[in-house]
Amino acid sequence: MSVLLESNLTSLPLLHRGKVRDIYEVDEDRLLIVQTDRLSAFDVILPSPVPGKGQVLTTLSNFWFSKLINVLPNHLTGIKPESLVKTDEERSQLANRAFVVKRLKPVPIEAIVRGYLAGSAWKEYQETGMVCGIKLPADLQEAQKLPQPLFTPSTKAAVGEHDENISFEQASKLLGIPRANAVRHAAMSLYTQAADYAATKGIIIADTKFEFGTDSSGKMYLIDEALTPDSSRFWPADQYLVGSNPPSFDKQFVRDWLEASGWNKQHPAPKIPADILEKTTEKYNEAVRLLMDA
Repeated sequence: MSVLLESNLTSLPLLHRGKVRDIYEVDEDRLLIVQTDRLSAFDVILPSPVPGKGQVLTTLSNFWFSKLINVLPNHLTGIKPESLVKTDEERSQLANRAFVVKRLKPVPIEAIVRGYLAGSAWKEYQETGMVCGIKLPADLQEAQKLPQPLFTPSTKAAVGEHDENISFEQASKLLGIPRANAVRHAAMSLYTQAADYAATKGIIIADTKFEFGTDSSGKMYLIDEALTPDSSRFWPADQYLVGSNPPSFDKQFVRDWLEASGWNKQHPAPKIPADILEKTTEKYNEAVRLLMDA
């Protein structure tokens, strides 16, 4: 399986390297996004790539972009990425791991939807009885399904910095009330439809993160990636048990290893053992197989 820690294209100007994606300029209206095998955890880029991860993200994102088009349009143009570069070596870097997308203005928050009490939300609930300022019923357990999904936006931090949860009121001040309402409605609708579908495939989507962008007219699009093991917490339904952290198809597997390693969650991150990377690849591919099994 090919591994791409970092793309290196000379056919197009590089605009930005993110935690996972490398972004190139096509023209004033379009971008080329390359999904590498880099993995970030706790907002730090890990030194060890997960083989084939970028292809999984691309495959699943394409699947969800198509399935959820009735909820919100997405940023895909339909142009083949390989058509924009000049050499076979560059085309090989893009194979099954790149999008050509509309050049949009990103909405400056991450739109997180939580359907279950897990991760940082569970920790916060234990301390305060709330999640991102939202009061919840008493005596909920870890991994319990919430009475209704929660929209819990966060700031979008630069590489190496940490995202911060914000209230809906703070998001409204940042975006304006109409846009904040539109983002919340879109995120909740996307999550609900995706979670309902995934449940038919034996997967619980405990939580997920969406990103949105707008064009010059203000029309909103789903951008970045969608409902992948990088942006979502996937649990196998047949192993789900309220009161314990279920096994996961996503990068929670790596997070758990990092938590146990004693790492302080600051750069630099420790090198991930080969067996952990191999198991992570297996988890990602299993999620694709289950979700996309016709």
